Amino acid sequence: MAVWYSLLDLALSRLDAEAAHGLAIRALKTGLLPGDGRADAASLATTVWGRSLPNPIGLAAGFDKNAEVADAMLAQGFGLVEIGSVTPRPQAGNPRPRLFRLPQDRGVINRMGFPGLGLDAARARLAARPRRGFVGVNVGANKDSVDRAADYVTGCVALAPYADYLVCNVSSPNTPGLRNLQGRTELAGLLKRVQDAIAARPVPLVVKIAPDATDEDLDDIVFVCRDLKLDGIIIGNTTLSRPASLKSERRAETGGLSGAPLTSLSTEVLRKAAQRVERQFPLIGCGGIGSGADAYAKIRAGATLVQLYSAMVYEGPPIIRRIKDELAALLARDGFASVADAVGVDVGA
Repeated sequence: MAVWYSLLDLALSRLDAEAAHGLAIRALKTGLLPGDGRADAASLATTVWGRSLPNPIGLAAGFDKNAEVADAMLAQGFGLVEIGSVTPRPQAGNPRPRLFRLPQDRGVINRMGFPGLGLDAARARLAARPRRGFVGVNVGANKDSVDRAADYVTGCVALAPYADYLVCNVSSPNTPGLRNLQGRTELAGLLKRVQDAIAARPVPLVVKIAPDATDEDLDDIVFVCRDLKLDGIIIGNTTLSRPASLKSERRAETGGLSGAPLTSLSTEVLRKAAQRVERQFPLIGCGGIGSGADAYAKIRAGATLVQLYSAMVYEGPPIIRRIKDELAALLARDGFASVADAVGVDVGA
């Protein structure tokens, strides 16, 4: 299997990044990529929102924008899969090229702008799949929307029946003005509207924030989420910052940076958020995970679950098994019988 994936990775690496992604989606849809049927270490099993998961490693939103391969990605070994971002109406997103590999840095820059087939297409696919595994739905707003909060209400109401959790993505840097929704007043108004709208069919509701959040931003965001008794926060999205250490040719492209260059920043912001949340609700750590050690650091910094995407650009689905095996070994080394026991142990450090 490793040789097969190596050959596929070589072929994909010669293509434009977005074309390679499209080919990977087609391969998953047609069953060309074999799944990983091996059992996970018992120490990786965890519980969130009353649901049992085989492991805390999740697929971040952005890979499966149109809900085409959720089950195929669960079969690759993820403990949870998040589809989207889904906008109410179809939209083309930003002009191409808009997705760039940074191979020397193990990073990616994107300025996608929520391209997708829209709410109706995602809902049809989710409704047609057997309800199994743990699948979250990430909701966004259309670029030309006059009332963006209404877009989140529309998306969440329509997709709640098919979601194990819902995400309001207010932190993409590629839709002008979207991050303004992270302000205290704006965020409170948006999330309250969504909560009221889905009250008849309660589904865990979380918000995805930027890793560029300042301490003051975190104060406001966490205040709102605690006050509204939200179910969680994902920390975080891509960053607009550019570390001086970047070496790759496309490092100056505009857009959000993800992958290895984001690891330290996102983990530190996660730790700061955990200090403020005080275990009132779960946190999901996302940004720069490429190893079991990266996942473990985020768990110790307060994450109940973690998510990755960019690392698969360089290693493909086999990275999922490697991360799980490395994480299980680290838990055993440090005497943790369960991954849940390691959550937040570094928050006070």
